[in-house]
Amino acid sequence: MKPILATLFLLVAPQVSVARDIQTMIVAGGCFWCVEADFESVDGVSKAVSGYIGGSTKNPTYKEVVRGGTGHFEAVKITYDADKIGYRKMLDLFFRSVDPTDAGGQFCDRGDSYRTAVFVRNGSEAKIAQQAKAAAQRDLGRKIVTPILEAGKFYRAERYHQDYYRSKTVVVTRFGPKTKAEAYKRYRKGCGRDARVQALWGDAAPFVKK
Repeated sequence: MKPILATLFLLVAPQVSVARDIQTMIVAGGCFWCVEADFESVDGVSKAVSGYIGGSTKNPTYKEVVRGGTGHFEAVKITYDADKIGYRKMLDLFFRSVDPTDAGGQFCDRGDSYRTAVFVRNGSEAKIAQQAKAAAQRDLGRKIVTPILEAGKFYRAERYHQDYYRSKTVVVTRFGPKTKAEAYKRYRKGCGRDARVQALWGDAAPFVKK
């Protein structure tokens, strides 16, 4: 084929797209800002959205959820490429990023809305989640209380909460005006999240900065 014809062929030839196996999962791990920040650092994850799930109140607000009575968990819906990272691996990361032995909340955040949970959509996901939970319990050597629950409707949290950990928007805090990103770092450290996860999981803690 002559060079000019070859060039024309490349220009007009249909582009073949490679299908990707895009999946979602929903987990509750205490403060959704932290879960969002952790999982958006994972190779293969395209986005993580903060929200509410597991309760009976329709279109719940943040104030309603944390006040209690709605039955909702603070949760995160994670979108990932299963060709790069599998569901089981995602669950292994999740269990080792929280305190799954705590039934009353997470770290400094107490109450039902801050409990841990894995939300599944079918029997296959439930089986894998139970296997991941059992493996984490063996590794930790302590009883894991994180439930595996059927996923209901997921409500996206208010825009204010999305990508809080990296937002440059300035908010007023007890430390004075800070960007959300700065406020998040102070909150995470003050709440003792990384310290507790490190104490529990040691080198297996995937998101604790060494």
